[in-house]
Amino acid sequence: MRERNRTSAGWCELARLAAWCGIGAGIASQAMLLAAALAEGRNPVRPINATSHWLGGAEAGRRDGVDLRHTGLGALTNQSAALFWGTLFAIHLARNPARGNAEILRDAAVMGIIAATVDYGLIPRRLTPGWELALSRTSVALAMAATALGLGLGGIAARSGRR
Repeated sequence: MRERNRTSAGWCELARLAAWCGIGAGIASQAMLLAAALAEGRNPVRPINATSHWLGGAEAGRRDGVDLRHTGLGALTNQSAALFWGTLFAIHLARNPARGNAEILRDAAVMGIIAATVDYGLIPRRLTPGWELALSRTSVALAMAATALGLGLGGIAARSGRR
């Protein structure tokens, strides 16, 4: 029975860590997308709408209005992807618990490079984040970097919340 309780506690801790990392990545990436769109003189919801391109096609990247089909689905899709990467990062952190903040941020940067490689190099175009439909390559890179930073800050916050 004790082993079962330890296993349950382990899964709960992993879920907590994954939530912190994933939510951090999602918030950071969406904030950067909004800021990048404004810096490029575009409607700030355009890159969020673009993320819904997996369902609505490339037209989603040209959509400026706020609606459930584009903005809602785009935000939900982005946050779901962030939680996916957050879960992978949480598994890494759980397997390597003795990490300082600098190490966590370094590992998050590596995870960000992996995510960018997968999202923009390995998966079919229809399943990419779609940010390239609304923003410059530089802004897409900044959004991917923000994702990595959010992973790391989420990991740091989760760890400091356990002390």
